[in-house]
Amino acid sequence: MPEGIAKAYLIPIRITDLNYGNHLGNDSLITLIHEARVKWLVSGGFTEKSIDGAGLIMNELVANYLNESFYGDDLIFEIIPGDIGSIGFEIYYRVYTERRSEKIPIAIVKTGMVCFDYEKRKTTAIPESFLLFLKSHL
Repeated sequence: MPEGIAKAYLIPIRITDLNYGNHLGNDSLITLIHEARVKWLVSGGFTEKSIDGAGLIMNELVANYLNESFYGDDLIFEIIPGDIGSIGFEIYYRVYTERRSEKIPIAIVKTGMVCFDYEKRKTTAIPESFLLFLKSHL
């Protein structure tokens, strides 16, 4: 995780997020990461398809699972941007829960995001307003 100003979002685990091992499934974690990312974007006045003329598309996903998470857990997603390029950037997610006043790490996730023009079907530069949003969290 890079250093920076993390924004935190709480999302409860639903019964449908469990797999046959009776813990959070990897597919559900990725869905919850998406939810946290959308909340983060909205906090800056953006959506995945509306960033001053650009949209976002994911080009990379890396998840390091650290502990199990169970039904009834409230997951906290801390989001910090990482490296920023001309058309793309990284987002890091620190995922944890608290049980009996103990902070339990669940996962560290990194997504690579690229600005994308959905009409032209090609990558595009990061809009200046969004670049300012990203840099405000570093």
